[in-house]
Amino acid sequence: MTSPLRFGVNLNNREPLLASDYDVHDLLDLSAAAEEAGFDSVWVGDSLFSKPRYEPLSLLAAVSQRTRKVGLGTACLVTATRNPLYLALEWATVDVISRGRTILGACMGNPEEGVRREYQAVGLDYTRRAEIFEEGLQILRTLWSEGRVSFHGRFFRYDDISFSSGVERAPLMPVQQPPPIWIVSNPRLMRGVQERTVSRVIDRAATRIVRYGDGWMTCCRARHPEELTAQLGRIHDAARALGRDPLSLTVAYQVTMNIADSEAEARRGIGEYIAQYYPELSKAVDLDEWGPVGTPDQIAAWISRFADAGVTCFICRFGALEQFRQVTRFAQEVLPRFKPPVT
Repeated sequence: MTSPLRFGVNLNNREPLLASDYDVHDLLDLSAAAEEAGFDSVWVGDSLFSKPRYEPLSLLAAVSQRTRKVGLGTACLVTATRNPLYLALEWATVDVISRGRTILGACMGNPEEGVRREYQAVGLDYTRRAEIFEEGLQILRTLWSEGRVSFHGRFFRYDDISFSSGVERAPLMPVQQPPPIWIVSNPRLMRGVQERTVSRVIDRAATRIVRYGDGWMTCCRARHPEELTAQLGRIHDAARALGRDPLSLTVAYQVTMNIADSEAEARRGIGEYIAQYYPELSKAVDLDEWGPVGTPDQIAAWISRFADAGVTCFICRFGALEQFRQVTRFAQEVLPRFKPPVT
């Protein structure tokens, strides 16, 4: 590991709708606790109605007022189902409110039936989601970098659009120009797909990450660091082909974990959590591929393996019905092994 690792906390903005003793105000308290404990960033998820949760941009705006320095990100935001002009304006506003702390984790949505229904509900063709996603990313990046955009694609067509009527001092812009975009790719999680198809998906994702983003966000299979290394190699190849420094790209891994005094205790805890959080997936997915469970030593060993494989930022989602205890224990017993203590 040549540079300090970064660690974030996923605030689980669906959990207040599931747990009777954890509400959205507790979630805001957890963001402040994570910052005080020494984490570098806090994150919220996104779903329209497939897995309902509190709306992420509104939450990040609130979190920005409860924290001072942590990054504020989405893990991840389904940008492809949103109009890019409205999203550009909304995100720029949050970036200004937070004084330039936002990180857009952007995705097109997974292959679940619920996501297909979300596309249908907003009048978009799910089978063309990759093209919609890429056009939207290009529009976002141009607006945030240049303050205006002209674009003529298959799905979006704009002529000289900017967030200015001409009477303002300047177009409304984010503090960061542009805010960093970490693009999601998890092709190894697709079930029943031939290797040739996975390879094509990886190549297209690699080009997309380099062309439109500043980093790669993944939650690829937790027992296979070699898969992460292989896909990262393709991303580095794409960066060199497009004239970018491969090492300028962040590699972020959203990992679900549970810390306990024993592996058996941790396994029970995450099983209960996933059964409630993802009932449709809990029986179909090998929980060992979600992330490490066990003692602080086991968690730290897993992090070291994936850091050696190329991860530079870990977004920690704690698979437990008691969030504060997990965040505190990680901060006290795992975080100091990789980061200097908070002073």
